[in-house]
Amino acid sequence: MVAFSSVLLALGSVASVLASPVNITEAATLNLITRAVSPGQGTHDGFFYSYWTDGKGSITYNNEAKGKYSATWNNVGNWVGGKGWNPGSPRTVVYSGTWNAAQVNSYVSLYGWTRSPLIEYYIVETYGSYNPSSAAAKKATITVDGGTYDILQTTRVNQPSIDGTSTFQQYWSVRQQKRVGGSIDVKAHFDAWAKAGMKLGTQHNYMILATEGYQSSGSASITVEA
Repeated sequence: MVAFSSVLLALGSVASVLASPVNITEAATLNLITRAVSPGQGTHDGFFYSYWTDGKGSITYNNEAKGKYSATWNNVGNWVGGKGWNPGSPRTVVYSGTWNAAQVNSYVSLYGWTRSPLIEYYIVETYGSYNPSSAAAKKATITVDGGTYDILQTTRVNQPSIDGTSTFQQYWSVRQQKRVGGSIDVKAHFDAWAKAGMKLGTQHNYMILATEGYQSSGSASITVEA
């Protein structure tokens, strides 16, 4: 019995050693799926991400599994981040999530850029205490995906862009019936902008389902599904 017990103990020790690499691998995989990141751009679990801040206040931005991200911000100046694709395209985007910033200056939008010419664009799904397009000129409306969007345009002079400090046009579609979650027919907005004389550039850069905060605090958890 003593000898048999010794054999069992030895086998148990071997099993523990063999199990260790599996635990290390699982930990590495978990670290890949959920990761707090510094401001910048890259890819994570099959999606492009972008996260920018002016450096004021505190922000924790996490890339999570596949198209999911989460963020908490406190007393920021301005920040924007999210997951999507690079390059963007006239696709259908499906997303879901939560956004806890309805009483402050923040919004959730499909956000992107083009070059030739340089254009910054927003399809705003919801916003809080301030309509971010309030300084823009209204051009038209579009009814799509169960709601009506105001189409607007403005000029940004010497502002941050994907090409450094630049002057460029900014295009907006702002949903009148606010929501967090649903389907966005991006092509319908691109076509409506073109019809209103707002042509995008010929070179698409990134496009993300973004959360943005301006002089505010809040939190969000968003999943891009398609």
